[in-house]
Amino acid sequence: MSTSARLRDTLTDSLTEDGTLTEAEWRSAARAVPRELFTGSYFRPVAGTAPTRYRPVHEGESGWLEGVYSDETLITQLDGRIRPDDVTEGTVTGSPSSSSTLPSLVLRMWQRLGVEAGHRVLEIGTGTGYSTALGAHRLGDADVTSIEYDPVVGRAAATALAAAGFVPRLIIGDGLRGDPDGGARYDRLIATCSVRYIPLPWLHQVRPGGKILVTLSGWSYANALALLDVTAPGEATGRFLPGYTSFMIARPHDRPPRPTLTLLPGDERPSLIDPAKLDDWTGGWVAQLAVPAAERMGTGAEQILWDVSTGSQARTAPAPGGGWVVVQRGPVRLWDRVERAVRSWQDMGEPHQEAFGIMVSAAGQRVWSGTEDGPGWDLPV
Repeated sequence: MSTSARLRDTLTDSLTEDGTLTEAEWRSAARAVPRELFTGSYFRPVAGTAPTRYRPVHEGESGWLEGVYSDETLITQLDGRIRPDDVTEGTVTGSPSSSSTLPSLVLRMWQRLGVEAGHRVLEIGTGTGYSTALGAHRLGDADVTSIEYDPVVGRAAATALAAAGFVPRLIIGDGLRGDPDGGARYDRLIATCSVRYIPLPWLHQVRPGGKILVTLSGWSYANALALLDVTAPGEATGRFLPGYTSFMIARPHDRPPRPTLTLLPGDERPSLIDPAKLDDWTGGWVAQLAVPAAERMGTGAEQILWDVSTGSQARTAPAPGGGWVVVQRGPVRLWDRVERAVRSWQDMGEPHQEAFGIMVSAAGQRVWSGTEDGPGWDLPV
């Protein structure tokens, strides 16, 4: 047995024992697909650096293959252009723009999608092609179509897929527009990037009765994984799932370029909530739902919200006698909206995102809490 096969078996056994892999077909895929063909060299973050610096791990060097078969996300591109092989010595800074997601998450999502033999699947975000290969192993090449936005990333994925013996249908283009050939041809859609709202083309390309699995995010980069049932052309309903899933936001949905933040004076009052609630996985996501055009910075008692489109700002700080204060300025009272949303969530007992649902149609997209007629927030379509 090769070292690669042995490491694949070890990883598959580990994911089976911890309850991640529950279906024999996906265990077979995990054992069969060589992840190293899809990652090549990769970046590792350097602990304790701010801003984060990344060290390239080059293909073939000591520890490279063991890293490939760790259950970790491997960063393969920074700033949309820098790849590990571009860095010959030292470390580099940048924003991760492409990666090979940790295998446990990829396999868990495929299982949650509920695919069966004969299903046709549209994957949004080919990335390295590892997830695509797993799907092709399970369903066959003819039933998998994958769309990649970045041409360089897409070409590398095509090469890796061919080396692994897979030839699914691959498209370079904007996956948020769906399959350029159109038609309600798909039984399932899986997105390996996050979006601010559900793109309407998806709702017309997945047949009624089909499912869409996608992570919703925003400009504060809080994430929630949703599974939607397509109920009619252009319409779907769904629930958010247990766990903690995050993906890089689709580039067309990412925030626009912004100037350097300058904190300006405003109106001060006591905060009605502990700002640290925004550091909670669901609390921060609820705040994002309330102010979807705002970017969040800071932690703990010192939070900053900034809406670039209106110039609105909110910042919190500990109050001298206890509690917290907030300073707001601009046409949108950001913290007022966040307080209402967070207090509504607190009234529910601060549940995880699985207590929330989503309704989507041509008329709009709404996330609701508790029940469909409960408190809700419109997504920024």
